[in-house]
Amino acid sequence: MQSNTKGALLALLAFGIFSTHDVLIKFLGGSYSAFQIVFFSVLFGFPISTLMLMNDKTDGNLRPRHPWWTALRTISAVIAGVSGFYAFSMLPMAQVYAILFTSPLLITLLSIPILGETVGIRRGMAIIVGLLGVLIVLRPGSTDLGLGHAAALVSAVGGALASIIVRKIGRDERSVVLILYPMMANVILMGVMMAFVYRPMPAVHFGASAMIAALAFIATLTIIAAYRAGQAVVVAPMQYSQILWATAYGLIFFDELLDPNTAIGASVIIASGIYIVLREDRSNASENTPVLRTRSRFDAGTYLRVSSLLGRAKNGEKKA
Repeated sequence: MQSNTKGALLALLAFGIFSTHDVLIKFLGGSYSAFQIVFFSVLFGFPISTLMLMNDKTDGNLRPRHPWWTALRTISAVIAGVSGFYAFSMLPMAQVYAILFTSPLLITLLSIPILGETVGIRRGMAIIVGLLGVLIVLRPGSTDLGLGHAAALVSAVGGALASIIVRKIGRDERSVVLILYPMMANVILMGVMMAFVYRPMPAVHFGASAMIAALAFIATLTIIAAYRAGQAVVVAPMQYSQILWATAYGLIFFDELLDPNTAIGASVIIASGIYIVLREDRSNASENTPVLRTRSRFDAGTYLRVSSLLGRAKNGEKKA
């Protein structure tokens, strides 16, 4: 099997696992606050994350070298996480994905002021077209927009900001700092909110929370394997396969039908995102390739980052 084919298949598997992860979030969202779901999913993920981070042999401590950027990224990731979890609990899965798929567009846009990236007319037009796709999905004026739609948009913006900050400071900061700070913030802040929203959970729901953490870990390792096997320009667009999983899962478990506006809008957003990925793959189109180097889903601070673990794996191969 060719390496790119293997990478694409592994990525499809990874994003299928992530979609299953999101089904559990939506399932629990029918009974519990997003704050509670985030708290337990991160809490159950901490032992796994700690074991992975114990292998980090780079010298240093947990004091960030860029405290203000680290703080902004932590806040952005926490907001993205709880907003994303809330959106899944309130909206059809396909609609949430369609909005979250704007992340490459937003990363490209944010790379201008934060990375000093120069965005040409072609990528600029792709951003505009993709944002028009969001309007097609949301249909402002012809449909009632609620907190779920706002939460999905906030999650997309927060995740994009968190990801672009990693591109800004990632070479200087230790992976353990970039991973632990958002997770710790999620546990502390969501723990405080639990005093106001906590509802007792039966064993099966605790198990579902643990499964969310386990699926995120498995999906992350699978994405790492995908990027090690294939080129980023082949692997990255596979995230859009989640719209197929969302359509199937939504119909099977939640009686959700994919409405035409969401299908058309998602297609426009996906086409714009893929175009940006292909443009960034050209050496003369982007100095920083911020989208191609963002290898996780929307950065929510609820699970391990792919880029950090992938970089460590590659370094280990070089030493070997």
